[in-house]
Amino acid sequence: MSTLYSLIIGTKNWSSWSLRPWLALKATGISFDEIVIALRQPDTAARIGEHSPSGKVPVLKITGNGQTQTVFDSLAICETLAEQFPNANLWPKDKNARGFARSIAAAMHSGFPDLRSTLPMDFARRIETPALSDAVKNQIAEVEGYWNEARNHYGKGGEFLFGEFSIADCMYAPVVSRFVTYNIAIKGTARAYMDAVMNRDAMKQWGEAAAAEVAQGKA
Repeated sequence: MSTLYSLIIGTKNWSSWSLRPWLALKATGISFDEIVIALRQPDTAARIGEHSPSGKVPVLKITGNGQTQTVFDSLAICETLAEQFPNANLWPKDKNARGFARSIAAAMHSGFPDLRSTLPMDFARRIETPALSDAVKNQIAEVEGYWNEARNHYGKGGEFLFGEFSIADCMYAPVVSRFVTYNIAIKGTARAYMDAVMNRDAMKQWGEAAAAEVAQGKA
């Protein structure tokens, strides 16, 4: 019996945490089922609770040999996929690059609260740049610095942070979309990186689905 993968995610226009493991799954090349739960609805919590021990999305369910493994939290899902699909190279092969990739992925996972609250993901829309506090400006600069350092030191083999597309790119892809949505001024190497992420087929597919949600009044 083949192994079945199901990813439970939230509204694509809004759910930055869902986008991250979705991109990682796409990068593995495997087929998977997708369950989208509409966010900000009266039954949202109940529907998520049917799948998620944490009461949050995303959740990955892996079914095989009569058992189902449930993995929740975006980074945990990405790490699980990296273990199960080593040939997908979801982490850089070089140990120094891999250490930096893991560091900036973890920084994204746990940090940037002011950026998140001021620039919430609204993937399909284009919104006037809001007033940015010093805290937000500093966090934008920190992100831009990580991108530049990764590209300049480890990214020569391709157009992503560490050359090939990796979990680090998955973790920062929603930030890329935020900077596009709110027209945040990013230049040079970091801007070229943003363009590469937005031009990736999987990002385009997610964007089309997000735009459809907006057009249908679902987001």
